[in-house]
Amino acid sequence: MLPSSPAPLPLLDPGALDRQADAAMRDLLREGSSPNTAASYRAAIRYWSAWFGLRYGRALALPLSEAAVIQFVVDHAQRTSAQGLTSELPPALDSELVRLKAKGRLGPPSLNTLLQRLSVLSKAHELAGQPNPCRAAAVRELLARTRRAYARRGATPARKDALTREPLQALLDTCDDSLRGLRDRALLLFAWSSGGRRRSEVVGATVENTRKVGEDYLYLLSHSKTNQSGADRAQDRKPIAGAAALALDAWLAASGIRQGALFRRIRRGDVIGEPLAAAAVRAIVQERCRLAGIEGDFSAHSLRSGFVTEAGRQNVPLGDAMAMTGHASVATVMGYFRAGAAPRSRAARLLDTPTGDETA
Repeated sequence: MLPSSPAPLPLLDPGALDRQADAAMRDLLREGSSPNTAASYRAAIRYWSAWFGLRYGRALALPLSEAAVIQFVVDHAQRTSAQGLTSELPPALDSELVRLKAKGRLGPPSLNTLLQRLSVLSKAHELAGQPNPCRAAAVRELLARTRRAYARRGATPARKDALTREPLQALLDTCDDSLRGLRDRALLLFAWSSGGRRRSEVVGATVENTRKVGEDYLYLLSHSKTNQSGADRAQDRKPIAGAAALALDAWLAASGIRQGALFRRIRRGDVIGEPLAAAAVRAIVQERCRLAGIEGDFSAHSLRSGFVTEAGRQNVPLGDAMAMTGHASVATVMGYFRAGAAPRSRAARLLDTPTGDETA
C-alpha cells in the first residue's frame, strides 16, 4: 500500500510577508537589538505617537508626510526671534505631553534628543518598507541648517565629559578594600584599560570569555556594537593588563566568582548577587565621581571617550587606539583623539621651533 500523499503546503505570496513571517522577522529584529537600543526606540516611538495624536487628532500611522516631519522639527528645534529663543510647540500641547509622561519636563529637547527621535522615525519607515520622509530634500536641508544654527549659538550636540588618566585615578582612589571597593576598582580599570568598553560589554564580560594569560587576561568581546553577528575575529580579543589585571585578580579572589558574569551586585552582608545591569555602570561612575569631588557631566561613556582622549594625549598611533576601542569609523573616534592630541600638537608651536635659517 502506497503511503498517503502529504497535504499540499500553503503557497505564499513572494511579493509580501504573511502574518507569521512578519511576526518572526520582528522577533528577530527585537532579539538582535541591545536592550538599551530597544528601550530608546520604544521611548522615541511613544513620544512620536503622543505628539502626532495631539497635533493632528489621529493615531500615528506610517508613512508620515514630509510636512508632518517638518512640523515636528519646527515644534522642537529652537530658533532665534526678537523675543529670544523660541519654537512652535504650543505651551498647552507641551504640558499635555508631560501629563501623558511622553516627556519628563516642559521645554524643548536637546539637539541630541531631537536628532535621535528623527533617526528612530527614519528607521521605522525603512523597516516597514515605506517611503521615508526623513530622506526628503527639504527635511535634510532643514536639519543641516538647524545643526548650523545650534552650532553658531554654541549649542552643539552634547558629549559626556571624558575620564582621562588623572580624573580616572581620582575615582580609583575612592575605591577601598571593601568588596564594593574592589569590584568598582576592577570594573573601572577593566572598562577603561581594555579600550573604553561600552557598558553593555562590561556587564556582558564573563569568566568564560576572560582567559588568564600569564599575569594578565585576554577578554574575548564576542558581541559588540560593531560585531552584531558575534563573528570570531582576532581584533575582538582585548588585553586586560597591568593594574587592570591586578584589580581583577583581587576582585575575583575576594568575591569567589568562578563562573558567569564578572561583575555582580553586592547585597547586604556582602552577599554576591546577580549580574549588574548596564545602568549600574553609569551609577558606579557617577557615584565614584561624587566621592572624588569631581564636577562634570560624567557617565559610563566617559570611560570610552576618556580612553581615546588619553591615547591622543600620549601620542598612541590612531590605528593602535582603534584596535583597542573597536571603532569602525575613523571619523567617530577622531573628535576625541584630536582633543587629546591638540595640547601637544607640534603644529601649534611652529614659531617656537628653530629652522636653522635664522640670521643675527
